[in-house]
Amino acid sequence: MNEPILELDGLSKVYPGGLKALDNVDLIIRQGEIFALLGPNGAGKTTLIGAICGLVRPTSGTMRAFGHDLATGWRQARARIGLVPQELATDMFEPVERAVAYSRGLFGLAPDPKRIEEILRSLSLWDKRDERIMALSGGMKRRVLIAKALAHEPDLLFLDEPTAGVDVELRKGMWAIVDEMRDRGVTIILTTHYIEEAELMADRVGIINRGKLLMVDEKEAMMARLGRTEAHISLSSPITELPPSIAQYPVEIEKGGTSLCYRGGDGTGRGKAEVAEITKALIAAGIDYDGIDLRESSLEDIFVSLLGEEEAA
Repeated sequence: MNEPILELDGLSKVYPGGLKALDNVDLIIRQGEIFALLGPNGAGKTTLIGAICGLVRPTSGTMRAFGHDLATGWRQARARIGLVPQELATDMFEPVERAVAYSRGLFGLAPDPKRIEEILRSLSLWDKRDERIMALSGGMKRRVLIAKALAHEPDLLFLDEPTAGVDVELRKGMWAIVDEMRDRGVTIILTTHYIEEAELMADRVGIINRGKLLMVDEKEAMMARLGRTEAHISLSSPITELPPSIAQYPVEIEKGGTSLCYRGGDGTGRGKAEVAEITKALIAAGIDYDGIDLRESSLEDIFVSLLGEEEAA
């Protein structure tokens, strides 16, 4: 197993007035993984990133990155951390290439025009290198932010809502860029409103709300443990009660007896197997059906369910 490169222990941030933006957060990030942090607006995602990147001072707790305590060895660790912020404010009047090269110099690295060219080409920005940032589209400006964050060759990269406000095609382009960075060994932590991004790219997922980290797990393990299968079976003729062979399953009669609803399984495929058994039992009981609408729960379903449980607590 890869070594931890980021360790948070009991991290909290309380603002004047009592607002708890972070509430006793524990988290370990390992080298080479993509970690997606999901949560609604105001959940604490940006505050968490800000604390690690030195933009927010925590109220309590400890943070270690690359073996350095961020309270005392922040400068050494920060040189290995890149941040792509949520907002697009940047040096709008600068040409793209100069702005990216300047970001490299801020970290004390020697000029490297070849490396800057590689970064700009990988982000499809090379043809825009002499244009002022203000003249670019929103999606291209966001790519410039990524280029600036990569200019000093970080080992850990934070992407705060990297595809907010860009169209579907640009989002797909961003996903490809993230894959390339992973292939180069960069560890990535991203926050996103687009749950399909986490489902597509992340190795692990954390769900945060009201400053609390509700759950952290491998994506596949989370979906296996909390996932469900739902099937609606349309019957040819209505029934008033379930035969014993079907009543043993989590099935309910709906729509005046013309439909059966199954909700069960555990995200491992057991639900699909049980639906198949139910259809066989229907045939054996002489009950005809016209169709089956079956779906597996997505990461979004799990996300919404967890937030609902937390709100009700």
